[in-house]
Amino acid sequence: MAKASGIAWTTMSVDDVTGSLTDIRNDVTNLQFGTPRAVTDVTGLDSSAIERLLLLADFSITLNGQFNPAGSHKVLRQVTSSAVIRTTSMVVNAATLPNEVLYTDYTVVRAAGGDLNWSAAGSLADGTVPTWS
Repeated sequence: MAKASGIAWTTMSVDDVTGSLTDIRNDVTNLQFGTPRAVTDVTGLDSSAIERLLLLADFSITLNGQFNPAGSHKVLRQVTSSAVIRTTSMVVNAATLPNEVLYTDYTVVRAAGGDLNWSAAGSLADGTVPTWS
C-alpha cells in the first residue's frame, strides 16, 4: 500500500443529541486521536529485563475547529450540559475508525485577532475496543 497524506479525509462525523450523525469535517481544522493500551509489569525476580502484559484498550480524541453555529456548534453545544455518548466516525484514505465517545469538554475561544475557534475533547465510552477497518 502506498503512503498517504491526511488530505483525503472523507468522513469526520459526530452525532447530535437526537442521534443524527452530522458531518463536521468542514469545521474541523485539525485533530489528534489515540488508541493506547494499558500495560502491567509482570517482571519476576529471575528476569533481567521488564516483562509486560497488554491490558485494556482505550480511545481519546481532541477536535479543533472554526466556530459554525449551524454545523459543529449545533452538534457539540450540548457537551457541557449533558453526558451524552456520541458516535464519532472517521474515514481517511479508506481507513475507518468508528467509536462511541463521551465528550467531556467543549471550549470556544475568541482570539485577540477575532478568530472564533473551538476545541472538544472526548474518551471512549462503551468498552468496545477501537478497531480500524
